[in-house]
Amino acid sequence: MKSKKLLFGLFGITLLATSCYTEVFIEDDFIVESAFNTDQVLQSYDLWYVDINATEGNGEVPFLQRAFTVSFDNGVLLANNNIVGIGKTGGGLGIDVGSYATLSGVVEIDHDIDGLWALEVYAVNNNTIELRDSRSRTSYFLNGYRRSNFDYDRVFYENITYFIQEYDAWEKTFTSEVGAINEFDDENYLQFFSDNGGVFRSSIDRTGTPLSNLQWDYEGKYEVFDTNDETLKTLTLDYDFMGNDYFELYVIDDGTIELYHVASETIYEFGGRGFVQYLKTKEANGKVDKKRVKSSNKKMNVTRQRKM
Repeated sequence: MKSKKLLFGLFGITLLATSCYTEVFIEDDFIVESAFNTDQVLQSYDLWYVDINATEGNGEVPFLQRAFTVSFDNGVLLANNNIVGIGKTGGGLGIDVGSYATLSGVVEIDHDIDGLWALEVYAVNNNTIELRDSRSRTSYFLNGYRRSNFDYDRVFYENITYFIQEYDAWEKTFTSEVGAINEFDDENYLQFFSDNGGVFRSSIDRTGTPLSNLQWDYEGKYEVFDTNDETLKTLTLDYDFMGNDYFELYVIDDGTIELYHVASETIYEFGGRGFVQYLKTKEANGKVDKKRVKSSNKKMNVTRQRKM
């Protein structure tokens, strides 16, 4: 197998110019030496999805660790650090988090918070690049997409644990008439944290209560599970007084989730309140800034029970 090549020494690739498409064919084994071509490669896709599970090395590039996508736009580095608003914020590209300049096979990034970084740029295939921090010997792998073919649903479901943590609280907005009466009927608010292996809190306060006045009645563990169906996630809430409550977890939009209580066949909808936006600071609303880690969701061998 041939070693990886600095900046697209692979197959022919189509580079996206600012307002039109320009086909640039790069022959096998050819190493791009131009800083201009390096920039063209970085701008060849609108969005670069950071495949956090593919990361190699024990170090960290903080702004890549927290980003779902990054974009290189004529010297400006943009990022989607939140799932909420992805596809809409900044026209889909995210927020301005710094600037960049290109050298031969290297991108120099001046991040607004994390400072200066020089990352080597390697080709993996015709829509995947590797950004390598040589100091920590850590590599991030980015998959390129245009806004028109970016799978936003997949991003939500692959990162749903982060999504449910992006609101200060989830308020119950709907309970189906169909379904057996159960103790979860009384729970009107949920809150999810990433610390201590996944902690949730719940409240029976009336809907419409100001967030600052909520009294959290219970605290326990929660866990999100993968299944054999990529579009189905399941959720367990560990209530000491009624055991693990088991739900199918669905995303309605970036401010609404649906919990299907399998045991009672009841459908609940919750709306997000108090959006926590991760901008350029290391803390947001008093919470430690989110950083992504490799997915460690357990797999649950179940089939979908909710009739769609």
